[in-house]
Amino acid sequence: MSGWYCYILECVDGTLYTGITNDLEKRLAAHNSGTASKYTRSRLPVRMVFSETQADRASASRREIEIKRLPRAEKLRMVG
Repeated sequence: MSGWYCYILECVDGTLYTGITNDLEKRLAAHNSGTASKYTRSRLPVRMVFSETQADRASASRREIEIKRLPRAEKLRMVG
């Protein structure tokens, strides 16, 4: 089994979505098919602009919360 990841997607409307997964490719495909989240379903297509490996699900969830609390400008600096 692969590790866990925290990721940021950029939606077609320019908004950013943060989430976690243990399979980046599968999760991105689910987002783009409209089955992964209510938020991204109406903002397709999405593209992955940032991901980082985490040791386990708990640390990925903690990092997701940290990122979600950041102002948009800081998130944009992260995605470079």
